[in-house]
Amino acid sequence: MAEQIKEVIKQEYIKCAQDPVYFLKKYCMIQHPIKGKIPFSLYPFQETTINEFKDNRFNIILKARQLGISTLTAGYSLWMMTFFQDKNILVIATKQDTAKNLVTKVRVMHANLPSWLKQKCVEDNKLNLRYVNGSQIKASASGPEAARSEALSLLILDEAAFIDKIDEIWTASQQTLTTGGSCIALSTPNGVGNWFHQTWVQAEEGRGLFNDIKLHWTVHPEREQSWRDEQDELLGVQGAAQECDCDFLTSGTSVIDARILEECREKHSEEPVEKRGVDSNLWIWKQPDYTKNYVVCADVGRGDSKDYSAFHVIDVETVEQVAEYKGRIPTKDFGNMLVNISTEYNDALLIIENNNIGWATIQQVIDREYPNLFYTSKDLRYVDIAHQMTNKYRSQEKNMVAGFTTTMKTRPLIIAKLEEYFRDESVVVHSSRLIDELLTFIYINNRAEAMAGYNDDLVMSFAIGLWVRDTALRLRTEGIELTKKTLNRMQDIDGLYTPDENKNDSWDWEVNKKKESLEWLL
Repeated sequence: MAEQIKEVIKQEYIKCAQDPVYFLKKYCMIQHPIKGKIPFSLYPFQETTINEFKDNRFNIILKARQLGISTLTAGYSLWMMTFFQDKNILVIATKQDTAKNLVTKVRVMHANLPSWLKQKCVEDNKLNLRYVNGSQIKASASGPEAARSEALSLLILDEAAFIDKIDEIWTASQQTLTTGGSCIALSTPNGVGNWFHQTWVQAEEGRGLFNDIKLHWTVHPEREQSWRDEQDELLGVQGAAQECDCDFLTSGTSVIDARILEECREKHSEEPVEKRGVDSNLWIWKQPDYTKNYVVCADVGRGDSKDYSAFHVIDVETVEQVAEYKGRIPTKDFGNMLVNISTEYNDALLIIENNNIGWATIQQVIDREYPNLFYTSKDLRYVDIAHQMTNKYRSQEKNMVAGFTTTMKTRPLIIAKLEEYFRDESVVVHSSRLIDELLTFIYINNRAEAMAGYNDDLVMSFAIGLWVRDTALRLRTEGIELTKKTLNRMQDIDGLYTPDENKNDSWDWEVNKKKESLEWLL
């Protein structure tokens, strides 16, 4: 009898080792928030997902909420640790507590296994579970150093779209996975342009390392349309689209609606007609038209590995991006480049952000005596293009300062103007680099900035250019036109005004039998 029992256990053990689905369904318990400990009864989509894990080294999962995929991943981890020696599993999430929760799910399943399946623990704490057979699972908060551990058998990136600096984490993990390790990256969407979105798109198109697994809310057999309608009430329309529909475009907190940006990319994005420079980072879409006016708007980078210098050339009339640069370049050389490109584009109005290192570039432009450098008032109450005169004259303007100053007051203004231009579809952007940056330009604690691990150099320089074009150039032009229209209209109305022969170059308007000077119009 004993021998028969041993044989049955042996066969069951072999069957569990060969089939993770069988192991989870028959022997694993999970902690239900209401029902307590219950058998892990897998749905068909969960069984399929487990088999995908087994058959593919790298899996990326775009999922709806509350499908039990984190629990499923924990069960798969337990299966690996139980039946294979020296499996090293690392869980990385947005926060250490989130990663710890997945380890806890493994611990709960382990605790409820039958004795003949349960491996002996040599280490068991909140962040780590290690077996006597050398297999273990560890939890870690996000950070590149976490992925630089010893060789990994399985890397789990939980809610990958929300992990800070995940690009660096993934790069750092490459060395640890070279011995045959695998990866599961799972998440609901969080905007477009980030690592998770880019990796998903590549996988969906059959490129890259990852096998794509999409789990829409409809895969759950117990969910009907009434449940989905309820989510709109609970989460809001946008939140429900993100959490249930796996919709990248409506997810996230991007400053510019992702759908608008993708439409812009489809309509206008194109390869430049010319790429200049040693690094080929100066892109030209349209050569100078000597009948047009242009602005050149620039952001000066710090010169380190994480920051770039950038500028755009914008057609003032059509608000079309005609040229763009993004690269790492010394500040003096950048100043020379700006003078050269501005001169080429009809002595364009040159706007340089003057924060911090920007002054070094501005000084180079002043030393070159470029005639159309943008100046703004020190008190930031106005920006007046009438002051765009010679450098010699401007140096005497004590209230004016070279360049554009981004402050707590001006930053929201220029970003609001940026959003307005795109919302109204009144700007033409050809650069895929700029659109990519805009997709990762999000609100973080109510402040618009680049997503962690990304840059906004092109975005900020473009925003400054649009704001100056709109508030300074356009308003001044409209003011001149208004003056002309007003004077012309007055001339057409008999008796509205009379020239004063005793006063040169003056106009008087009869108002209530009194004469009012119209010199203010001029």
